[in-house]
Amino acid sequence: MNTATPAETAKSTPRRLILGSSSAYRRALLERLGLPFSIISPDIDETPLANELPAATARRLAREKAKAVAKQLPADQKNTLIIGSDQVAVVGNQVYGKPGNHQKAVAQLQSLSGKTVVFETALCLYDALNEQAHEELVSTEVEFRELSLAEIESYLKREPAYDCAGSAKSEALGIALLDRLSGNDPTALVGLPLIALCRLLRHAGLNPLTV
Repeated sequence: MNTATPAETAKSTPRRLILGSSSAYRRALLERLGLPFSIISPDIDETPLANELPAATARRLAREKAKAVAKQLPADQKNTLIIGSDQVAVVGNQVYGKPGNHQKAVAQLQSLSGKTVVFETALCLYDALNEQAHEELVSTEVEFRELSLAEIESYLKREPAYDCAGSAKSEALGIALLDRLSGNDPTALVGLPLIALCRLLRHAGLNPLTV
């Protein structure tokens, strides 16, 4: 007769990794590490709270995404690490999210033309076994060129980045919109900071180089 508790059973099973995101960009980034993982899309309200700073919004949403996935796991699958991530683009006090359509994307890029934007990318690695959240925030400073309406329209026709904060894919043609970018991790701007993630995974006992 098996008298092991659910927690003891979980500890004896292989460590699982789940990406709590429906983003194709984050999936492609995580695939670079060569780790087996599954995907569960969290269903949360991503509306910022009143008077919440942009970086705090990104941190909270990354954490809530991971926790929302953890709540869906059965007791015998708690030996799982869940990745949550969120990103906001900020100019002063103005926050830029995903435009969602062409008209809003044009307006975003016109507003960002010639300005320096800070992309705050929050990462949460949630250990469902001990219910601990480990977090990092990676900031990337991006300077947009002075953009003409013709350039913006041409760009969005070739690369409709309606699901990207700031309406620009730096990993593709969107790099032509920029004059400069600086930060500690180039993958953070795409949506999942892999350097920070590898650090958190190693601390959790899952080293991408030795699995």
